[in-house]
Amino acid sequence: MAEKTNPQEGTPSKNPARRWHDDPARRWHDNPARRWHDMGGDDAGPVPTDQHDFSLWEKRVDALMIIGSAKGYFTVDGLRRVLEDMGEDAFETMTYYERWIASVNQNLIEGGAYTTAELAAKMDDVARRGLTYGDAAGAP
Repeated sequence: MAEKTNPQEGTPSKNPARRWHDDPARRWHDNPARRWHDMGGDDAGPVPTDQHDFSLWEKRVDALMIIGSAKGYFTVDGLRRVLEDMGEDAFETMTYYERWIASVNQNLIEGGAYTTAELAAKMDDVARRGLTYGDAAGAP
């Protein structure tokens, strides 16, 4: 089967789960009643049911979502709002957990858990250590 191309860019979608969305008939801007993230009711093809191993950082994102929600830092609606505000490009270029950590981060900032300046300082501190995520997490 030939890979679909994005009619706006002329290149295949980077996110395989969204390739069905490259069909011009399914583009959100062609249907004003729907937004770009609304996939409900559309045939997206077969759903892979095989399991895959989650990386450590993906597991941590999932844990942050559960703990942050339980502690009242954010709600499902708040997480969804940030995801929807990211725009179509985020859904084409970012993975599921990349989008979720961005949403969790924004909600934690909005909830007062930390400021953008504190986050930037911590990221600089980690960068100065010269560690990649795998090194910092003890990955082989």
